[in-house]
Amino acid sequence: MIRTKTTNDFFQERIYPPGKSIRKGKTVGVITLGCSRNLTDSQAILGDFKRRGYRLTDTAHADTVVVNTCAFIEEAKRESIDTILDLIELKKKGQVKKIIVAGCLAQRYAKELADELKEVDTVTGVRRLDRHDVPEQVSLTPSHFAYVKICESCYNRCSFCIIPAIKGKFVSRTMESVIREIKGIDERGVKEINLIGQDITAYGMDIYREMALARLLRQIARETKNVRWIRLLYAFPAHVTDELIDTIAQEDKICKYIDVPLQHISDNLLLSMHRGITTRQTRDLIAKIRSQIPGAHVRTTFIVGLPGETPENFQELIEFVREMKFEKVGAFVYSREEGTLAYQMPNQVPDPIKKARLDTLMSVQKEISASIHQAKIGRRLDVLIDEVQQGEQHMYLGRTSYDAPEVDGAVYVHSQKRLSPGDIVTVEITDAYEYDLAGRA
Repeated sequence: MIRTKTTNDFFQERIYPPGKSIRKGKTVGVITLGCSRNLTDSQAILGDFKRRGYRLTDTAHADTVVVNTCAFIEEAKRESIDTILDLIELKKKGQVKKIIVAGCLAQRYAKELADELKEVDTVTGVRRLDRHDVPEQVSLTPSHFAYVKICESCYNRCSFCIIPAIKGKFVSRTMESVIREIKGIDERGVKEINLIGQDITAYGMDIYREMALARLLRQIARETKNVRWIRLLYAFPAHVTDELIDTIAQEDKICKYIDVPLQHISDNLLLSMHRGITTRQTRDLIAKIRSQIPGAHVRTTFIVGLPGETPENFQELIEFVREMKFEKVGAFVYSREEGTLAYQMPNQVPDPIKKARLDTLMSVQKEISASIHQAKIGRRLDVLIDEVQQGEQHMYLGRTSYDAPEVDGAVYVHSQKRLSPGDIVTVEITDAYEYDLAGRA
């Protein structure tokens, strides 16, 4: 793939075909695939189009549709391709005039996409993160919560992960630009801010030569008036400092929700993955989080079927999950991605075994999650209302501070008093399920 820089300020890499304008059309919509980091890029992309005079609309009524793709694992690539093919069919019917493919898949396979999908008008890459500017954004989230990207790419180079190859070297925004953006969000009355990045715990290492996340968090807490919850997504385990743990414990606005993707627990796999942490250090970190942050809920993710993962390694992981009783666990099977170190590693695990291991792990976690939720019955928890339940009188859908938007569970709230999205109410928990709760306001 050609990686020539361009002066185009929408995206980081070359546009295919060269010289082709992306400014035709009057209306634009966006389809965002992948994680919340992609969502922030889509918001900035729409802001760019709006500044150039485009009218923003939903994709069903847009002349131009931007697909912001993901390419982290094979499943994400398939979803991206399927979405592009669906749009091509709409273009053939005259419902879409122009298709722009952006994001990680386009960054990784720009020329291949342009050569093979002739109906696509423009293929471009990932959006540049400017250290100093606050991008003009069009919000794609409900008005009561927001995502703020504070850094791009990853400071680590895990052997299984393609992201650094796609995103380039790690880049942090300046504290000044982050605070300016957050002040604007706070003035809109937003209740929850989710700070995001591949590795926000390394924030500042490139520009301040230190892990400066704790310092940034204290400043955000001081500068905001309406924001009630500040959430961290995601904390690379080897970069979680004592200062950060202390700051989370001391600042009331910071959610006691620690999203720390561990990926595995066996020493030999942690070493081959280049995680920069050992089994013992991982256990010590979880113990420190739980002992020093009152009420901490730990969310983590694991990969099963990594190259060289033996039945004994997998059993060690299962026993670790049973012992730790994590409040939230996500898991996925290892995806063999060309361009990564792990792609060439010996002892690749067959797909059926990977799938069976995933099912086993999630079955174990399902029981743990149900038990943790059962223990919440009778407790009173603050719940942020996300939406009114359509067709259900006095019923609302919300989240506790221990639940990140769009990825974690929900709380079904019954309230005789009329509530609105963005309200934070005290809810007495009356019922518990495997991943959700229910209660009365």
